[in-house]
Amino acid sequence: MDGPWQSEFLGTIDAMGAPEPVQHPHASPGELTYWVTFDAPQYDSDGCGPYRKAQIWGRYLRAEAEPEA
Repeated sequence: MDGPWQSEFLGTIDAMGAPEPVQHPHASPGELTYWVTFDAPQYDSDGCGPYRKAQIWGRYLRAEAEPEA
């Protein structure tokens, strides 16, 4: 598995806390981590879960396109 989750998922950045600097040797300078609430519970690559929320590094997030009116 390439990452900590079994599959891509949809979620929303949660207002639970402000973004925080990633404290990890592989983090890019200034990289932030965000609390994300999952649209559906997720399992990690080890099969643990289900998780409803997690801290996700900014590099793994992407905005979903808004539907056109």
